[in-house]
Amino acid sequence: MEIKKSFMNKVLALISIPILIGILISGCSTYRFPGVHRITIQQGNVVTQTMIDKLKPGMTKSQVHYVLGTTVIKDPLNSTRWDYIYTIQIPGNDEIQKKLQIHFVDGRLSHFVGDYGPTESGQTEETEDSTNSDG
Repeated sequence: MEIKKSFMNKVLALISIPILIGILISGCSTYRFPGVHRITIQQGNVVTQTMIDKLKPGMTKSQVHYVLGTTVIKDPLNSTRWDYIYTIQIPGNDEIQKKLQIHFVDGRLSHFVGDYGPTESGQTEETEDSTNSDG
């Protein structure tokens, strides 16, 4: 009788241990429990269109640093390029990633590439001002 009980305890332990390990490995993140609050995760540098519009060719590194802030990623092998990366994960949506690369030549802003571009409003204001002064 005791042999059957100890055998049953061993079988129960052998069955329950893999089930318990499976539950622990899968974790709660794979299941969408109702009522569980999921937070928005933001990482990197927040870069706005206003900041981009302040960038002008020929700006020094310190001026660009003042406008955009410190880069999260610093490449010690390439000091002529600064990378600004911003990611946001909104629960229930795909991750959004924005990138901006600032390039310097002789310590001055040469150009930038990425998901941002200068607005044309500054150029249209100058054009409107010149047409208004003519007539």
